[in-house]
Amino acid sequence: MIQNAQLERVQNLLEAQDYVADRSIVMSVYLAMTLHKPLLIEGPAGVGKTEIAKVMARALGTDLIRLQCYEGLDANMALYEWNYQRQLLHLKIDENSTRTLEEREATIFGEEFLLKRPLLQALTHAKPPVLLIDELDRADEEFEAFLLEILSEWQITIPEIGSIKAKEPPYVILTGNRTRELSDAVRRRCFYLWIDYPEYDKELAIVKSKVPEIDGNLASQLCRFMELMREQKLEKVPGVAETLDWGKALAALHQDHLDPELVQETLGLVFKDRNDVRQVKESLASFLERVGVQAKEIPTIPDAE
Repeated sequence: MIQNAQLERVQNLLEAQDYVADRSIVMSVYLAMTLHKPLLIEGPAGVGKTEIAKVMARALGTDLIRLQCYEGLDANMALYEWNYQRQLLHLKIDENSTRTLEEREATIFGEEFLLKRPLLQALTHAKPPVLLIDELDRADEEFEAFLLEILSEWQITIPEIGSIKAKEPPYVILTGNRTRELSDAVRRRCFYLWIDYPEYDKELAIVKSKVPEIDGNLASQLCRFMELMREQKLEKVPGVAETLDWGKALAALHQDHLDPELVQETLGLVFKDRNDVRQVKESLASFLERVGVQAKEIPTIPDAE
């Protein structure tokens, strides 16, 4: 009973931030918040992985600190750098001091001379923040190994200073699109959550929540169409983010249904590959009829070269 009440509280927190969450998401977020254990979220692009971290930060009333991963990311960019200009200025101001050179050099290796990057910011934050390590699979395996000390001990080691340990560990969300397999060592330190493309009912609820101005009939046709598109063999399958972009655009155009010609003109909001756009256009009438739109004759709009 207590557990159900706590889970309901987490669900209410998420819903208050307009995040439509199923039971598995609520449970994962609850455990990550309660146990301060990192949550690794994987799934296709555009299904709301990053949004969970943003919603958690708003729900907890704390800051979101984001580390965007990329190939070649190293400790200096993720953890800290020394503020060399400030160090040199300090030495120059202190050059007439009676202290020895060694004593003067020792004064420039303090926290006040550190440029704190996301990981160090998260560990030294006054209130435990939400630390988002986004698209970890884009970083190198060496960077994963570097993260292990932080994910295990909530501390980092700076040679000139020593170990800095968080007074309270941050809430950590790691995301990945499975562009490569993450190491077992990272996975063992995390809860795991897979988020797939939502089913029709869930996506419709998301659209109505995020695009409240959209017509109900249009929202229904839109989600049916997207459900059908994800069954096709496409280079880049559209996610929920594309559904929302399309819904906002059509609502701004005061549409109450999927107009065949307007669909053609706005496919670039949904499909981000030229071959995908061409493939959808070739069978657009059939697709629209399958979602309840009469589209036997659609004027062909040529692709922009």
